[in-house]
Amino acid sequence: MLTKKGWAAATAGMMIVLACQMVLGFIHERNAIESFIYIVLSIILVGSLLYLAVNGYRLLVKYQGVQGEEKRLSALIDSMPDFMCVKDGEGRWLKVNQFGLELYELTRVDYYGKTDSQLGDYTPFFKDALLYCIDSDEAAWENQCLTRTEESFYLRSGEFKTFDVIKVPLYHEDGTRRILITLGRDISQQKRTEAMLLKKEKLSVVGELSAGIAHEIRNPLTSLKGFIQLLHETENVTEEYLTIMSREIDRINQIVSELLVLAKPQSRIHAQFQFNEALDYVVNIMKHEALLLGIAITIKADKKDAVIFGDKNQVVQVLINIIKNALDAMGQKGGEVTVKVEQVGQNLKISIKDQGEGIPPERLKHLGEPFFTLKEKGMGLGLTISNKIIQEHKGCIDIKSELGFGTEVIIKLPLAQ
Repeated sequence: MLTKKGWAAATAGMMIVLACQMVLGFIHERNAIESFIYIVLSIILVGSLLYLAVNGYRLLVKYQGVQGEEKRLSALIDSMPDFMCVKDGEGRWLKVNQFGLELYELTRVDYYGKTDSQLGDYTPFFKDALLYCIDSDEAAWENQCLTRTEESFYLRSGEFKTFDVIKVPLYHEDGTRRILITLGRDISQQKRTEAMLLKKEKLSVVGELSAGIAHEIRNPLTSLKGFIQLLHETENVTEEYLTIMSREIDRINQIVSELLVLAKPQSRIHAQFQFNEALDYVVNIMKHEALLLGIAITIKADKKDAVIFGDKNQVVQVLINIIKNALDAMGQKGGEVTVKVEQVGQNLKISIKDQGEGIPPERLKHLGEPFFTLKEKGMGLGLTISNKIIQEHKGCIDIKSELGFGTEVIIKLPLAQ
């Protein structure tokens, strides 16, 4: 059985034989000069035919090689457990892997050349999710660089899916849009795990704060009990006594409300909020424990009207974690925790400094790692979760510490535009 190279050689040979037969036949009928000219032309013709045959063979081999590579690449893309889609500059689908087709229930749809809006008509359940892609694609084109976002939607089964989406826009030499490559990794399980860890850490903080809050509740209860006993003995109810009792009851209610707000799950709502309000709320909660330890919490805010865009409840959780760590580091020795707020460029810088013993360098580099803790009863998740929350808010956390001089935690958050 002949190979591709054998077929090419046989074809070239047949061409040469036919040309030779034509030359010999012509020589019999023509004079010497005409025969010479015909031979020269025949040689040129044969050479051209050989050149075309050889180059044709090479092009055929290259084409088949490209086809083979394309098939292997297509098989690799289809075997990916992640979403992969390629669109042209007009938002029309050019290529999508099997995972993407199954995700959007488009396995029986000829998607090539169709836009997200058109494909939404074939799969109405996912129409909103596909229409959202149009806006996120446009944002990627406008940024003119790799963009990374999270996109979430429900499946028909009721499962809520979250994807870590990377979009890479590519352009022609003249700057016009060429193709947009979209990669999406399913991080639903990771998000559920993070939510569970956040809840556990929050409950852990609540448990540690309970002793201080319980003590604060006992104080007004003792006052109420004394006034009730006095009223019982004297049977004389004065306006002053009633006012004091009412204030003490309000104080108990406020403390319990703060504890409940901290303990119950909060929905994530990203919106603009004044950082000063979140900080005041945290100081209100932490002052009970600080009072028991003889620690003063001092606020130095150069920027009192700073506005942050994000989830207020999550930022509150971060501040509670860090101030709680500062109080634990100082213990019963008393002292001062200083919270300094200032604007640096387009960022808000929050510095929380304690007067504890400090952290050894070999331990400092491990802070923030999951389940690494300096506390006997700690879970080692506080700073891990705090880091994650601040990163989601496009900020960063830096920790500086020196033995004998305390620890400073610096948070930087972008100001709302």
